[in-house]
This record gives sequence, structure tokens and C-alpha cells, in this order.
Amino acid sequence: MARNTTIDHTVGVIGAGAAGLVTAQVLIRDGFDVQIITRDRSVGGVWEKERVYPGLNINNVHGEFRFSSLSMPTPSKASKTGGRLSGEDMCIYMERFADTYLQGKIKYQTEVTKIYRSDSGVWLVETEDASDNAEEPVRNVLRFFKIVLCTGGCSSPKIPIGLSYSDAEMAQFQGLVLHSTQFRSQLDHILEIVKPAASYASADTGVVVIVGGGRKVKVVFVTTDAILAVPIPLPDFVRKSRFLGLLSPHIELRTRLERFLHGTWLGGKIVHFIWDKITQISFNACAIPKNSPLRKAHSLFWGIRSNDEGVYREDGFHGLVNTGQIELVAPARVETYAEDVASVVILATGYSSSWSTIFDDSTAIELGISRHPALMKVPDVWSYASLSKPPRSRPESEQNLIRRDFAINGAVFTTNNGYTFEVVAHWISSYFLKDAMRLPSSHRKKRFPDMLLWTNESYSSNLAFWTWPQVVDELLEDMYLPNMRSGGNWLTWPFKVIDLKEIANLGEERRLKRHGITSSTS
Repeated sequence: MARNTTIDHTVGVIGAGAAGLVTAQVLIRDGFDVQIITRDRSVGGVWEKERVYPGLNINNVHGEFRFSSLSMPTPSKASKTGGRLSGEDMCIYMERFADTYLQGKIKYQTEVTKIYRSDSGVWLVETEDASDNAEEPVRNVLRFFKIVLCTGGCSSPKIPIGLSYSDAEMAQFQGLVLHSTQFRSQLDHILEIVKPAASYASADTGVVVIVGGGRKVKVVFVTTDAILAVPIPLPDFVRKSRFLGLLSPHIELRTRLERFLHGTWLGGKIVHFIWDKITQISFNACAIPKNSPLRKAHSLFWGIRSNDEGVYREDGFHGLVNTGQIELVAPARVETYAEDVASVVILATGYSSSWSTIFDDSTAIELGISRHPALMKVPDVWSYASLSKPPRSRPESEQNLIRRDFAINGAVFTTNNGYTFEVVAHWISSYFLKDAMRLPSSHRKKRFPDMLLWTNESYSSNLAFWTWPQVVDELLEDMYLPNMRSGGNWLTWPFKVIDLKEIANLGEERRLKRHGITSSTS
């Protein structure tokens, strides 16, 4: 088994998805020597070309999931999808971004197996050749002075106990079993196995099959995601402003409007009334019957498991349910396999943390990314007046942020990844450059209680689904830069459209601040 030690690189960016690409671009522009490492054949992460399949659309709308330095054409099927981006749109954009700004900076088909600090404080990254033509595993050790972890939370399949491939074999299940991450690579095989629905003479007992293409499909679930759907597209002053974020719970209530909405009896009544109305409008827009298990959904207000469906589409999930092409088995939980359960079982069962296998316990604890329970019992109903005093999720570590040699991007769970990832990238660059910043006393920033017990650690920086504008404002404040950049007066500011143009010159603003020069923006 071969092992090589390569030359030093200043910053190692682990992952070539959206967060990794924009982080590398910002760091390079700030003078860092950067190398991106990815196990994939091309860039994009979730939107990498080997994962994108026909008909894949995402919740984000045009203009939302992109970066300030590169425009994105209007989606080719915008009229059909209500402005939603397709997987192909995202794939093309990520590849174009990498070709434009990151030529020669990406090391492909390289699996990271371990990350740790050497005795001298240098980061060591152990890797293996992930190419198909490798005759024997070639292991390398890369040396970096700084690391940015951008592997995200959707790269390591989560397979529940009782539903593994070995469990299927033990149950003598003869059909194909795969995780949803394998859907694209197995699509042709699936369509060979699963015959068109018209050929079925009797009801089948399928489990979790998300196939489409006229095939017989059943979906099993206990509680489904919340949905945001409308009869007509939401105007930008609602969908792309601070409006939904201000109506959502955030850990700090910074403005008078937020303190009224979430800290008073009357404000709370208004907030819940609006969300209840949005929920009912969404169910009605998708023509979901009152007795449908699809109404047994997570809350738009309390939860983050939400899908922005936009305008109802006949070929969308709810449309296919309404026409009987998708059958719902709910509320129900799949425990294990039966011999003739289905022709194909697709485990759309989520993801495990991409971090858990590459850090040992001591390194994970030092960095604050280990899985752990909360110290206190959280009541069933939160009093939003207390959100300004969040509970600690564990004792503070003696390890502080002095080293400034490790950071994470892509761990904020949000609806606007493009804007958020780009601001986080600038925060990281300022952090590495040791700019004057507002930093917490330890590496543990505020987390939602018990969060790491039900979502994976790769999303543990913040749960900012609709409240990403507030999170971005806090990051800008950390860098002592102007926030709430969308502007507006006392009446209009909640409805001002947030645009990437606001942060297009963030690097220059940071440079001027570093040298003590007041910019026109500030």
C-alpha cells in the first residue's frame, strides 16, 4: 500500500460544493494559497453532475442560490417550475463558477479519511485515491496550516437499523435496495426493473419508492415536511425579503418589531395567526384533502423541515399524489424487509454527519463539533420572550478561538445558501487574517437545545431556515461592517428585497477596514 507525503498548502478546503467553491474564491482573492479536495469527479457537491437526474427541481428560486461575482441565467423551465431552479441549472452554474475562478485549485477523486493536528500544530489530512482505476489504494498525507470544512450534511447516507442492505439479504428480499444518493447512478437499472404502472394487475406492497416516470410508487412516512405553496408566485417583497424571517423564531430579538412579534402576547398571537393562514393556504393551493396524511406535517413555525413548493404543479409530488400516481402509506414506520415487499426500495432516509468518520474523538471535542446532549430539559412550549437568553448546549471548553486555523462553511441550515455561504466565506477569511472581529469567548456559539440529537452535526452552526437575514447581519457585525444592507425606512425595511449586489464589494470593505480606511459603504 503506497503512502506519499505531498508539499505544504496554506489552506485546505474540504469539499467542492457551493460552500467550498465560494470559500476558496474569497480566500484566493485575499491572498491565500488554497487547495480544494473532493472525492467527486466534478464540482457541485449535491449538484455534482453524477447526482443530478432529469426532473430534479429544488426549493430555491432564481437569483437566490448563486454568488455575487457570477450571474445565473433564468432557468430554462422557469415557467413550468414557478421559477424554481433545476438540478441541471445548479450543476451548470457550479461548473461555470469553478472554471471561471478556481482553475488548477481542485484535487478531484480524493477521499479524505482523517484530519488531525500534528505535534507542531500543522493540520494533517490523510487521503486515498477515489478513482475507479486505482489498482491499489494510494494514501497521501497533505499538510495545511489552515482548514475549512465544507463537506455539508448531505453526503453520507443515513440507513436506519433494520433497513441496511444486509438486512434485506437476511429477509431474502430479492428487489433492488439503494439510498436516494444512488438514485441517479441506478436510474436506468431502476426503470428496467420497475414496469409501467399499467402492467400491474393487482396492488403491490411497496415501501419507499420515489421513481416517477409512470411507475407505481408508494411512499411511507410518519410525519411529512411542512410546505409553503401558493396559488400564484409570491412577490419578491415577500419571498426575497426579511418578512418571513421576522415572523420566524430567532435566538436574538434585535429589533423592536421582532421583540414585539416574539416577546409579547399580542405579537405572538399575530405571528401564529399568520403562519396558520400560510399553512392553510399552502394545503389548499396543493389541493390536499382534509383527511390526507399530508396534513400531518411539521410546523412551518416551529420546525425547519419545510419545502417551498411555490405554485402547484400537476407533475409535482402533490399533483402526482392527487392523481393517484403516488400512493401514501402514512402514518407508518418501516421496520424491516419482507420477502416480496417491492421491486425497488429507495431509502430516502436522510444523511449522517460527514464529519464523524474523519475526526477522532479528541479533535472533535476540541473543535466543538462532537455529538452531545443538551444540559437542560427544554419545555414543550418555548416562551419567546426568553430567546435572548439561550441555554448552553454543553459546558464551555477551555479551548478558545486564538488559533484561527480551522473553520466551517456550509453548516448553516438556511433557505438562501448563496448569500449566506458567501458572507460566511468572508467571515472565515477575516478570521484567518486575524482582522479585528467580534468573537465569542469560546468556539461554542449558540445552538438550539437538543439539535444535535435529531439533525446531524454537519448542520450544527445554526438553524436559520427563514431567519438567514438575521444570521447574516450578525456575521457582518462580527466583522464590524454595516448590516441590514437592503435598507428601507421604519415602515418598508421588512419588505425590501435582499440582493447579492449588497455584498459584491465585501472583500474591498474588509480590506479598507483592515487598514483603517473608512469606505463609502460604511
